[in-house]
Amino acid sequence: MGLLKDINEEYEVVKLRDPSIHSKWEVMLYPYFKAKRAYKKAHKHYLAGHFFRARLISQRASQKTGIEIHPGATIGKNFFIDHGTGVVIGETAEIGDNVMLYHGVTLGGTGKDTGKRHPTVGNNVTIGAQTTVLGPITIGDNVVIGAESVVRRDVEPNTTVVGSSMRIVKRRFEDGSEATYNRDGSIRRITDADGNIVEQGKDCGNCCMAEKCGPSSAVTR
Repeated sequence: MGLLKDINEEYEVVKLRDPSIHSKWEVMLYPYFKAKRAYKKAHKHYLAGHFFRARLISQRASQKTGIEIHPGATIGKNFFIDHGTGVVIGETAEIGDNVMLYHGVTLGGTGKDTGKRHPTVGNNVTIGAQTTVLGPITIGDNVVIGAESVVRRDVEPNTTVVGSSMRIVKRRFEDGSEATYNRDGSIRRITDADGNIVEQGKDCGNCCMAEKCGPSSAVTR
């Protein structure tokens, strides 16, 4: 019953994320499904102090799927990895609910930290392919990180970031309004909760929302 329960649960997750799936049985063909089931088993051994047994399970799963999830990592509900090959999740990584990773994502350490060494990822986060997130940093809720980005500092909630030198491209505010940014950190466009343009082509110094967003230097630091 354990396998059938997992298939039913994961099918609900996959069909929301991947339109190419046609039946529940295809879930078993997804590498992440095998890696996730192995992680759950390994994590139980890890929590019980059976560290060698936990690592043995996780390493076998890594060899079969190309997805390496350390058994010490903490992962929330509805976690999904699209394609999966090359994903690495470190021991002290913490992942919230409804998180989606694409292939090649690394949630790793810098090699300079002790104790908590890996990222904390909030709820409803999407991390694009070949992205590297390093160190004991925090990725806020509802964040989107573009493909091939390198992230080494905290990302505020409701923000979209891209690039090897991470920069903010979009930020959503509590009232539903959004600001999009140029490469130099100045505001490109502001829309209200209904999608209507409030300001366009304004830099932060002259923008009507400057107090809310902060100066461009604060955006890009």
